[in-house]
Amino acid sequence: MTPRILIIAGSDSGGGAGIQADIKTVTMLGGHAMTAITAITAQNTLGVTGVHPVPTDMVIAQIDAVVRDLGVDAIKIGMIGSARTALAVAEKLGELPGVPVVFDPVMVATSGATLADDATIAAFERLMARATVVTPNLPELEALGGSPAALVAAHRCAVLVKGGHGETPQVTDRLHSANPDDPPEIEWSDPRIESAATHGTGCTLSSAIACGLAQEWDLPEAVARARRFVRIAMRAAPELGRGHGPMGQQAVRLDLNMSFFEPMLNQVTVPAQDLAASERFYRLLGLRQVVRASPRYARFETEGGATFSVATDESYTAPVVYFECGDLDVTVAYLQQQGFKFEQEPKDEPWGWREARLRDPAGNSVRLYQAGEMRRFPPWRLDDA
Repeated sequence: MTPRILIIAGSDSGGGAGIQADIKTVTMLGGHAMTAITAITAQNTLGVTGVHPVPTDMVIAQIDAVVRDLGVDAIKIGMIGSARTALAVAEKLGELPGVPVVFDPVMVATSGATLADDATIAAFERLMARATVVTPNLPELEALGGSPAALVAAHRCAVLVKGGHGETPQVTDRLHSANPDDPPEIEWSDPRIESAATHGTGCTLSSAIACGLAQEWDLPEAVARARRFVRIAMRAAPELGRGHGPMGQQAVRLDLNMSFFEPMLNQVTVPAQDLAASERFYRLLGLRQVVRASPRYARFETEGGATFSVATDESYTAPVVYFECGDLDVTVAYLQQQGFKFEQEPKDEPWGWREARLRDPAGNSVRLYQAGEMRRFPPWRLDDA
């Protein structure tokens, strides 16, 4: 089944955040995006110049129309528009027990414009009580009381505190769980991406989490995968506008496999003798070179997002195909139960991939792996790629 994601949020005329970012994210992650628009905004990368809330009755009518016909597997809530709408949506969510709800408590746009008044923020209490997970950034957390543990205890929802508004070289996000079977706190930390393309990061993250929950990933794994999606979308940003630009959700291709047991072909490595000659050949063929490690290795990016490598290493005597797995360890364990023999069980490699190695019946080398942003956007990616 295609995951059905209902997005309750505002529209961003500049296409960087809001409903537009949500739809792009859900589409790229293989879901079907449905919407209940709560507000229309006039905005671009420089700021918000106008906000027009949609009447509450119309917001609820959109939700009813979608649920009655198409059904819903997960809900993402962003900009809510008004206190009355927040309360009405919370009541409507009570009619959908068991449907995961990701609530991004949008209060201020990236440009600094206020998107929720005090009455609306107060009404967030009702939405948090219905949510599976709430995803505040640091200023939003402060407005909600400042204590994630208190929010978890009060509303019995998980709280993902996003660290992007911090000033450290590392961005650290912390998930405070409401599930007694999970650790009370899980932390992810990655190098900060220096970029002005930060408009819509929160919208994108919460929608990606909703996609993961709709496909029955547990919450920590859904968060981990959503974070990878956001980072790749930031690295692939199209550099539009003169302010906080939009991300490149549309460029996240073949980077995140959302399936447990359906490996994705997105990388091939072939042997080479003269690396410089091979580099020139494949560049002239039209591939974009993204990695150079002379005289040993080069990697290229193809239209559509697959990558292709040439290697002079003696270990590469024949082509090697790489299949990326949604969960490498689960996939390998399943295949071993089916009698598959592995030359190497899942192992973290120095180049940032986690790999398992085996051969097909003809002796061809096959590698199952997970790489995320390290496949197309490793730290050593060529500056002029």
